[in-house]
Amino acid sequence: QVQLVESGGGTVQAGGSLRLSCAASGGTFRRYYMGWFRQAPGKEREFVAVRGWNGVITNYVDSVKGRFTISRDNAKNTVYLQMNSLNPEDTAVYFCTAGERYGLSMGAYDFWGQGTQVTVSS
Repeated sequence: QVQLVESGGGTVQAGGSLRLSCAASGGTFRRYYMGWFRQAPGKEREFVAVRGWNGVITNYVDSVKGRFTISRDNAKNTVYLQMNSLNPEDTAVYFCTAGERYGLSMGAYDFWGQGTQVTVSS
């Protein structure tokens, strides 16, 4: 069983930056694709980014390409999401996730964190 704990959320003005972190424990970190999803109020949870263990496979939702960067430190069992040029549409709860299969939908992932709130003010 893998446990995921997110941190780094908060409130930032439009145009600002935040870095989310997700610490994993209880599993072999290198086995897993690590991803980020987000859920805005009244909306479904959506895919944001995913990264394989060595970074060869990395993908982003179109709305964050060029602004967000997913990275991972396999020695620290931690995945990061650097978010730049934030806008109010990025406001959501951000969830860290892990799965043994690559995918862009929730069903590809087996383990989820509790989420961290990101609020972008205009």
